[in-house]
Amino acid sequence: MDLSGSSSPLRSLERRPSTESLALIHVFALLSFIPCIRGGSSFSSIFSFGDSLADTGNLYFSSQPPTSFHCFFPPNGQTYFGRPTGRCSDGRLIIDFIAESLGLPFVKPYLGIKNGQFDDWKIEEGVNFAVVGATALDADFFKEKGIHNVPTNDSLRIQLGWYKDLLPSLCNSSSSCKNVLGKSLFLIGEIGGNDFTYPFALGKSLTEVKTYVAPVINAISSTISELIDMGAQTLMVPGNFPIGCSAFYLTLFQSKDEQDYDGAGCLKWLNKFAEYYNEKLQSELNQLRGLHPHAIIIYADYYNAALPLYLYPTSFGFEGLRACCGSGGPYNCNASALCGAPGAIASDDPSKFISWDGVHLTEAAYRFIAKRLVIGQDVVPK
Repeated sequence: MDLSGSSSPLRSLERRPSTESLALIHVFALLSFIPCIRGGSSFSSIFSFGDSLADTGNLYFSSQPPTSFHCFFPPNGQTYFGRPTGRCSDGRLIIDFIAESLGLPFVKPYLGIKNGQFDDWKIEEGVNFAVVGATALDADFFKEKGIHNVPTNDSLRIQLGWYKDLLPSLCNSSSSCKNVLGKSLFLIGEIGGNDFTYPFALGKSLTEVKTYVAPVINAISSTISELIDMGAQTLMVPGNFPIGCSAFYLTLFQSKDEQDYDGAGCLKWLNKFAEYYNEKLQSELNQLRGLHPHAIIIYADYYNAALPLYLYPTSFGFEGLRACCGSGGPYNCNASALCGAPGAIASDDPSKFISWDGVHLTEAAYRFIAKRLVIGQDVVPK
């Protein structure tokens, strides 16, 4: 399958179709990606980098986790695991569904492995380096912008350093690394969302935040190149979600102007920003394909995989934009009492909700997205 240029199977469409046809068109675009990811079930492991959308417990198992962090407490994990696991959801994440679709075990968190929490772990299974709150950029960048207290200790560069420390245990020469890592799937993200969320939450303007896009993409690009140089051959790089539909952003930027919202009730300007970022990311991936013609670099279109949920929620059994677990407000998202904190209450049936806690999605929503990206189920609205 040719993954170069405009023929990349998960690339966003150049021409914008009508909203009515958007979901159906992207089903076919996304399903064309399945043979590449699942061909022969040849992947033996997954190595993952990212933030809370992919963290399976790194912050949870870190030596000094923030004890008040809401994802560490019930009802997180209630749907699948029956207890909190460090995942910011009621159950499994996209990475969990990808692993299941490949017949692989859930990808264990690096810091849990390092701290001896998993006696049954085998390095051949892969490792998850993603951390809740992680950014693509390092602290110095944000300090220069006057943004402090951003938790960048687990930035993409730090996660890459963890991978480099572990690599000698996996292979000991360039040829052996290429042989072993050639059978691994590298999931690079989603990462970068927090680089925009933190400044937006502090009141930075859209104009300023757009200037962060190029540095974020450069950080992701350099990480991809380093991984390829070390032997990675198949890399899946997700874009950003339609953040204008996020209960967190809808609460933060509530507007009395109806023109600010689209027909689904999402903030148009934030979705346009996400589209802008995704287009720039895809352009960079195209350049990387030219520089690394023997690597398979896949753009995973999280934006359009998730979009049908917001356009046609009832057609898929969902209820719209309100968070499942929260403490009130128009979108059931209140920063003073997030899900897991005292006073926050979760619905008895999370499967009816897209948003779990206002920032992260429910297991049902992640399953929907994963099916479109990897598993191959047709999800056209009824």
